[in-house]
Amino acid sequence: MPRRVSLPAADDLFRSTNEQARVRAVPDAPEEQEEQEAAAPPGPKRPSGRVRHDEKMTVYVTSDELLDLEHARLTLRRDHGLAVDRGRLVREAVALVLADFEEQGHDSALVRRLTEE
Repeated sequence: MPRRVSLPAADDLFRSTNEQARVRAVPDAPEEQEEQEAAAPPGPKRPSGRVRHDEKMTVYVTSDELLDLEHARLTLRRDHGLAVDRGRLVREAVALVLADFEEQGHDSALVRRLTEE
């Protein structure tokens, strides 16, 4: 008599560990989207942190930039006890730059650096 092994279903293997990430609310109508945007708290935007990200963007960097990024990641881990991946580090950096740009406008570090080229 052959033995059949019971394997877990795909839903069991790829289940979400975060209940909020499990339910993704997508507004069906523009009015719903406006209501959600109006309900968002005012203030600086926050990076998404450790959630499932549905969008992807490819960015090419030099080997020196990649080494600097990895060095920053390792320094955060060693000196501050923060174990973050490169993606989270980049999202945090982007959020900081965009918040400064939103607040400072033409006087932001982003505008200054982009006009130096």
